Amino acid sequence: MSNRTILLASRPQGKPTFETFQFEDRERPTPSKGQVVLKTLYVSVDPYMRGRMSDAKSYIPPFEVGQPISGGVVAEVVESQHPELAVGTVVTGNLPWQEYSLSDGKGLTPVPTDGPPISYYLGILGMPGLTAYFGLLDICRPKEGETVVVSGAAGAVGSVVGQLAKIKGARVVGTAGSDEKVAYLKELGFDEAINYKTTPDIAQALADACPDGVDCYFDNVGGEITDAVYNLLNTHARIALCGQISTYNAEETPVGPRPEGKLLKTSSLLQGFIVSNYAKRFPEGVRELTQWVEQGKLTFEETITEGFDQIPTAFLGLFTGENTGKALVKVADRDAA
Repeated sequence: MSNRTILLASRPQGKPTFETFQFEDRERPTPSKGQVVLKTLYVSVDPYMRGRMSDAKSYIPPFEVGQPISGGVVAEVVESQHPELAVGTVVTGNLPWQEYSLSDGKGLTPVPTDGPPISYYLGILGMPGLTAYFGLLDICRPKEGETVVVSGAAGAVGSVVGQLAKIKGARVVGTAGSDEKVAYLKELGFDEAINYKTTPDIAQALADACPDGVDCYFDNVGGEITDAVYNLLNTHARIALCGQISTYNAEETPVGPRPEGKLLKTSSLLQGFIVSNYAKRFPEGVRELTQWVEQGKLTFEETITEGFDQIPTAFLGLFTGENTGKALVKVADRDAA
C-alpha cells in the first residue's frame, strides 16, 4: 500500500519555498514483535521547524536532507504487535511526515478520546499550551494588576498566554498582524490589542496601551516590537523569550538596539527557554490546562488545513500569518471512529 512521505529536499536560504519539500511514495510498514503501525491523523506545523531545516548548531538536531521531516503528530494504532498499544489507541508523539509510521512505542503518549478533541493534544494540551503555561507561570509569574504584553498573541502559544495572564488577574496587551486577529484577541479577553502591520508607530501604540509600563513580556516575535517593549519595562520586569519568528528567515543577523542597558537599569529578568526544559512537569501542565479548558476558562482556536499534500502549504503559511491559533493539517479520520 502507498505511504506518502515528505522529505527535506534542500536547506533553504531565507524563507522556505515549495522546492524545500520533496514528496515520495514508500511502502506501508509491517510491524514486528513489539512494534505498531501508526496512521497519521493530524500533523502539527510549527515555527521552530524552520530552525531544524538549517544545519546551524541548536538545541535540537537539524533535519537531514533527503530524509523525512518530523514533528508533532496525533496518530492511531492500526496494526499492533505491542503488548500495551492495542489497535484503535490514539497517541501523540514526534513522528515523520508520512501517512503511516512504524514505532516501538517509545516516545508515544496515549491520549483520551472521550474528552477534548484529539487535535488539542497538538495545541492547547500539547507543546504550544505547555509552552505558554511554563513560560508565563514559571518565568513571568504575573501578579494581579500587573501589565503583561504578548507578541504573536493570536498564535497557538500567545493566545493561551494571554488567557492565562487574565486568569491570574493581569492586564493583558497583545500584538497581532490583522484586524481579524485583533478582534479575536478582544474575544479572548485581552484588554488591548494592536495590529502591528497597520500601526504607523508601534512604539507609541504600545506606550499608549501600557500607561503604567510593562511588568511581564512574553516574546514570540522579536524585532521592532520587542525593541519597543524594552523601552517600557518596569523595575523587576520579567521577560520570557520563547521565539523570534521575525528573524527566522533572515539570511543575515539583523542589527538592532542593544537591550542590556535597559535590562540593567530596570533590574529585569530575561530568560530564554525551551518547553522540553519542563518535560518532567508536563503531567502537571496538562492537568491544569485540561481543567481550565473543561471549566470554560480557556478557549482555543485551530486553523486546520485538510489533506496530506497541504502540509507544506500550511507550514509556509506560518511565516505570512495565515493561521489564527494552532496551525494543523488533518490527514485522515480515525478507523475506530
